[in-house]
Amino acid sequence: MFQTLKNAWSVPEIRKKFLYTLMMIIVFRIGSAITVPFLDMATVQEWMSTNATDGNFLEYMNILTGGALSQATFFSLSITPYINSSIIIQLLTYALPPLERLQEEGEEGRKVLNKITAYLALALSLFMSIAYYLTMRNSMNAVTYTKGAEGWFAAIVIIACFTAGASLVVWMGNRINEKGIGNGISMLLFAGIVARFPVDVSNLVTLTISDPAKYFFVTLAIAVGFVLMIGFIVFMNEAERRIPIQYAKRVVGRKQFGGQNTHIPIKVCMSGVMPIIFAMAFMSLPSTISMFVKPVEQIVEGETSLGAQFYYHFVNFFKTTSGGYAILYLILIIAFNYFYVSMQYNPIEIANQLRQNNGGIPGIRPGKPTSDYIQRVLSKITLVGAIFLGFIAIIPIALAWFDPALRSLSMGGTSILIVVSVALETVRTLESQMMMRHHKGFLG
Repeated sequence: MFQTLKNAWSVPEIRKKFLYTLMMIIVFRIGSAITVPFLDMATVQEWMSTNATDGNFLEYMNILTGGALSQATFFSLSITPYINSSIIIQLLTYALPPLERLQEEGEEGRKVLNKITAYLALALSLFMSIAYYLTMRNSMNAVTYTKGAEGWFAAIVIIACFTAGASLVVWMGNRINEKGIGNGISMLLFAGIVARFPVDVSNLVTLTISDPAKYFFVTLAIAVGFVLMIGFIVFMNEAERRIPIQYAKRVVGRKQFGGQNTHIPIKVCMSGVMPIIFAMAFMSLPSTISMFVKPVEQIVEGETSLGAQFYYHFVNFFKTTSGGYAILYLILIIAFNYFYVSMQYNPIEIANQLRQNNGGIPGIRPGKPTSDYIQRVLSKITLVGAIFLGFIAIIPIALAWFDPALRSLSMGGTSILIVVSVALETVRTLESQMMMRHHKGFLG
């Protein structure tokens, strides 16, 4: 990877793209440090440190934004509206025929889908900005002006800042796609998560200094574990199952076509981090609701109603300290992984394409037997990938069980999975750009 980066830096054209991307990331981090007016920052940070915990949606968003949400900055929403919009459009593409036709129209159809995604992201950012403002006004009491004309003006400014910041982040991601090294949205997500790394390191150092006998070997084990985890993630990201394909020979005129042996690569982790994001959003709902509808502090026999008892146990079940939470979280990741792969991969369509091109799997008859064989292979590979994703996602929960003081480590398995995946994708993009640059073409 480092050799690829070195070779890419030596190419002037790619070096300019590097510098442009770096400039956009610096602007992104500056915007993540500029606070929104008419807010009491100390109150916001104190409330977020107390309530953005136990795996709720606020903690999840704060991790993705690199801590900008807890500081109420211009880029507090970061790319979360765009990510949610992309997920919604991607799901609707398989449910609504008009969107499915747009996807099949090639480049022009994708441009229309991108516009629809951008408009939906703008609507979501406006909705999330209003929700965050109401939370800061009603729950945090962090808004300095809440009544009269001054209150309305402060509300408009705060909501406009959050919405404009989210739109600006999407614009910067698109500029990185056009003038930078590509993967703009992923690069900004990468920058936001990596920005939390120094905070996590300082927390570990503080714990080690405060109690060296307890945390020295724990810190060392965490460091070694993260290195091993990165290697494991790289291995699983590159792992694939290759189904052999053989094309029959056919003669057209005096030319012979076909007779080639190739394969269909099926990646073990073709769904990436999406199943974890789906499962995390689902599991965070009860904890998020409990922020606004508080359960009773304890159950008192004869005094607490059945509804209050049920709500109390329901909220406690969905806390990250609960064993049931980890089990349900793992089951949801496996289920969402199968769901996401089924939308991306259609064995029947692949079998039809093979039969149309006189291709087939050795030992398997064309048509339905071929699609059934591909489905069986896909089910096994999907299960392996789902267990891998579940293992990565459960690691931060296991650390919190081991010691509640380690719960502040935002660079958990999911974050590392995102960072490593973006890094690998960026390296592949650079390699393809260098190959295109050094390709001599037909006249070379």
